[in-house]
Amino acid sequence: MNTKLFIGTSAIILLYGLTTVSTDTLLSSATPNLDQTKVNSYNEPINNHLLSLNVLTNSLENRLYGVASILEFASNLPEMKSVPNVSLLNTTLETLHGIPQDSDLQKRNIAQEILSHYHEIAGIAFIMPNGDTYFMEPYALQSNQTKNNLAYRDYFKGSIATNDTYLGDIITSTSSGVKRAIVAVPVFTEKNNGVLTGVLVGSIELGLLNKELQSLDLSQGQRIVYVDSNDTKLADSDRRLFTNSSETFSNLKSFQNANEGKFGSIVEKVGQDNMLVTYYPMEALQNRWIVLWIQPIS
Repeated sequence: MNTKLFIGTSAIILLYGLTTVSTDTLLSSATPNLDQTKVNSYNEPINNHLLSLNVLTNSLENRLYGVASILEFASNLPEMKSVPNVSLLNTTLETLHGIPQDSDLQKRNIAQEILSHYHEIAGIAFIMPNGDTYFMEPYALQSNQTKNNLAYRDYFKGSIATNDTYLGDIITSTSSGVKRAIVAVPVFTEKNNGVLTGVLVGSIELGLLNKELQSLDLSQGQRIVYVDSNDTKLADSDRRLFTNSSETFSNLKSFQNANEGKFGSIVEKVGQDNMLVTYYPMEALQNRWIVLWIQPIS
């Protein structure tokens, strides 16, 4: 590959100003029996939690924008813009779920180099304008693929409809069987007035987010979770609860507030217990993710 990928600080950094919020009304109105002394005692830790969640959301935003940035960079390389080998794909799609492993190596090499430097990205795919898979890297993902056409995926539809970078909903990958967040970038030719030749897709390794949350030094009974706007959990500081697929947050006022772009704290029932929940929204490209810090009422 002639083109050198520039591996560096390409992430777009977004910093939000944090305004200290009054928690007295939120706490006392949510739980009328909570006396004012106890309400006041939560003010300082709540503000500290909000500051911490601000740091977490900024870090997560930077990661997402970093992934989007490197995929956009790759989509503009001449090798990636070159027209895919459609005739070859038509002969191997059903048997290989894409082109052979040793074909269109210029595109594959770009994908491999990105994967070797950006561990946040678990896999890269090039999808044809009709939704057919052209290739996947690592190749093992392509070999394990159970669907050859991905036109039904919201990330593909969103990228095609907007002609822009698009973060899809959390999905269970048809090639790996694990949950992924997908960033999709449309690819256009340099000739023919920028004809769409495909969509470059990167899947984000959510396992890294889990490891980071689980490495935090939280007090007994405290927990931090990342949730998308559709109430799908991305990461959980509690190893035991991450695999609980039946757990839901959409009934929580904290989740609903954060989904509307608000941040703050509230006391409400989580499961069977009253919990203090501090919530913070994160603008994930055109999508929204939510961070919840849950702690027992002592």
